[in-house]
Amino acid sequence: MSSKPDYVFTRDFLDNSRINLMHHFWTKLFGYLIHPSIPTEKTDLRVADVGAGTGIWLHDVGDQLGESSRLVALDVSFDAAPPPETLPSNMTFRQWDVREEVPDDLVNAFDIVNLRFFSFVLLNEEVPRLVGKLFKLLKPGGYVQWGEPDFATVRIDKTRPDSETEHLEALMKLLTVQDPRLNPSWVTALPETFSAAGFGDVETDIRDAQPWLGFMFHECGLIMHELVARKTKSEKMAQEVRRLLPLAVEETRQGAYVTAVRWTIVGKKPLGST
Repeated sequence: MSSKPDYVFTRDFLDNSRINLMHHFWTKLFGYLIHPSIPTEKTDLRVADVGAGTGIWLHDVGDQLGESSRLVALDVSFDAAPPPETLPSNMTFRQWDVREEVPDDLVNAFDIVNLRFFSFVLLNEEVPRLVGKLFKLLKPGGYVQWGEPDFATVRIDKTRPDSETEHLEALMKLLTVQDPRLNPSWVTALPETFSAAGFGDVETDIRDAQPWLGFMFHECGLIMHELVARKTKSEKMAQEVRRLLPLAVEETRQGAYVTAVRWTIVGKKPLGST
């Protein structure tokens, strides 16, 4: 990954807490960890979470599937991972950069592959290549599910008509010019990308959060701006974020919040595929 841009956030305790909290809000919105169309009756399911971060999704899935499942957290970095001694016996972390080829022993290895929040990781042209690698990870008959917010639908909602939004708008614009990965346009094309890679039974679950949950998503998302200010190499950018953020927080307290439509896309690797 040395030839590619680094992760845009900080991989520290604040970033990890954001990841864990966002996971719970996402699960609250969709009402499931594993899409209802994906069978989970087998007692020895092998499940991978790509870009697992803290491993929070796998921890919850492990509680649901039981100890006979084998859970593998795949990520380019272990910086967000808990100490290995704290992990359940059926969970392992393994290093894998999604921009590299799938290791031979992971080809056709998993019944279910999950990934979420790659919007701030991938450039538009990198998405089809990753979808092809997800196809390789799965056993024939296995399933992938991918969850992302659709940034084309990002908007500011207000609880009162007179709520101010000037600084929230400025902060959003500042974030999107910081890095091309912060303005992704590929999410709504994922179903077609799945089909082009060979997946069948492609389904989409598209949801807009209720106002109270959208507000909670937003407050959690504000942490991203603080992380960008810490991580950016541009002192001018950091200063502007730190100027705008408390003003945007005040607008939030007065009832304005950023929200968006969120997608989960599911696909099945056909039986007989290699």
